[in-house]
Amino acid sequence: MTLSLDDFDLKLLMEVQRDAHIPQNELGERVNLSTAAVNRRLRRMSDAGVIRNYAAIVAPEKVGYPLTIIATVEVESEQIDLLDSMKRTFAQCPEIQQCYYVAGEWDFVLILTVRNMEEYTALTRQLFFSNNNVKRFKTLVSMSSVKVGLGVPVAPEGV
Repeated sequence: MTLSLDDFDLKLLMEVQRDAHIPQNELGERVNLSTAAVNRRLRRMSDAGVIRNYAAIVAPEKVGYPLTIIATVEVESEQIDLLDSMKRTFAQCPEIQQCYYVAGEWDFVLILTVRNMEEYTALTRQLFFSNNNVKRFKTLVSMSSVKVGLGVPVAPEGV
């Protein structure tokens, strides 16, 4: 279902991306709408899939996962069933925060959060070495996070 978004919707999306915990009456004040209108618009955008989910963003280092790894993976075969199997495996791995099937030299780009290199080494055995469809992989270790986010730039024109 395609949903037409007006400036009020875009302003609401900007605000809830900034802080999804904000009360709807305060949201209404910020975007110049009644609480009921805010509620209706947010529900409509959720029902249409514009808003996928509301979630807490956890600082990985505060819960014992200080290491971010970027792994690129090249596959042997791009047969649909083999790719689908890899996608399912990657999607089910809790340490993989993001997974992209990409065009270019590599087939997958993975962002992982792990406790230490020993945990990542064990994951490489499980995800890559034991998978006959993995031709090769490359590991990049993040030295620091410059920017991490999933916000979509939805500002209305003129804002």
